[in-house]
Amino acid sequence: MVNDSLPFRPARAEDAGPLAEAQLRNRVHMGPWSPHRTADYYTPEAQAQLLADPAHLRWHFVDGRDIVGQATLSTLVLGPFRSASLGYWIDAEYTGRGLATRAVAEVCRAALEDLGLHRIEACTMLSNAGSQRVLRKCGFELIGTAPNYLHIDGAWRDHHLFQRILHDGPPNTAP
Repeated sequence: MVNDSLPFRPARAEDAGPLAEAQLRNRVHMGPWSPHRTADYYTPEAQAQLLADPAHLRWHFVDGRDIVGQATLSTLVLGPFRSASLGYWIDAEYTGRGLATRAVAEVCRAALEDLGLHRIEACTMLSNAGSQRVLRKCGFELIGTAPNYLHIDGAWRDHHLFQRILHDGPPNTAP
């Protein structure tokens, strides 16, 4: 089931306060999948700095004034590589509604149509079967396993690496 009822839109500067609230509200829920965060990470000021970072493209699910999910493209490389890394999370109260699948599909569409990317990569901890299902459902394929890939929840964790090839044509001339 893919939920189409909630708006999914590019992040805005004014999202900093609601995003800080969402991060704090989901601190325990996202803890097993996240790097260690200091208390200041959960402030509007820290979230405003993250939102202003031009190296990350972000989209949000919104429900009223609440942020209830986010997708991010980072490590954007243009030229002949035309690739980016994908990350996403969904609020604990909104999981199981198809939002992650919708976010990944919509970000892949934007990556192809708006950015002219060739490839998107994503990684999951070995135990994150839910995220692996989302990626596979959205056309990602497992390309390997990286030992001690990211420092998550207090330790270096192995991760499965996935990719989705968006097209096989030549790189376009977009920046």
